[in-house]
Amino acid sequence: MITVHHLNNSRSQRVLWLLEELGLPYEVKRYERDSKTMLAPPELKKIHPLGKSPVITDNGRTVAETGAIIDYILEKYGNGRLIPPAGSDDRLRFTYWLHYAEGSAMTPLLLKLVFQRMPLNAPGLLRGIVKNIAKQGEVRVADPGIKMYVDYWDAELAKSEWFAGNSFTAADIMMSFPLEAGAMRGDAKSRLMVKAFLDKIHARPAYQAALKTGGKYDFAD
Repeated sequence: MITVHHLNNSRSQRVLWLLEELGLPYEVKRYERDSKTMLAPPELKKIHPLGKSPVITDNGRTVAETGAIIDYILEKYGNGRLIPPAGSDDRLRFTYWLHYAEGSAMTPLLLKLVFQRMPLNAPGLLRGIVKNIAKQGEVRVADPGIKMYVDYWDAELAKSEWFAGNSFTAADIMMSFPLEAGAMRGDAKSRLMVKAFLDKIHARPAYQAALKTGGKYDFAD
């Protein structure tokens, strides 16, 4: 049975959602972030050397990174579900969004988070200066990048109901995290198609079931 090593408020929520969509049995081992640093606990390094989530174990195998986990689960247990047919245009779009979700989409969102946290870690005498520098980083680097990507998502979702075509796929599960983070750290909800996408995924029974299993998840707000 698949064991999901689940960290609160993390990308591993997508793995729980995928498993619920496929109706697969699984078990959850929970880990909590440090309340001050927001880092994963050292216990996760016993599962994978980087000590990050998501990571799953299955029949003696350890698989890390969300995209790799989704690939593994779909190949081994999916039976053709939640993935377009091989060789189709939708399959090409599926592959693109599956990798784009972490390869590009998260970069400006993570930068914004880093800039927001910089003043918190600065020495008291330098906090004001660091705060000004961080604000400039947000305004000049992170925010323009987020806006560009949010506009892109909105335009792409206007072309088809879901990211890889007119059928819901695991690419939509992958893209949920950057869109939810974009709604939390930017103005993604102001885009009609992005908001419609978020409303649709949040209403899915499997998404709701994964939330109940995974616990508190601020990005769904």
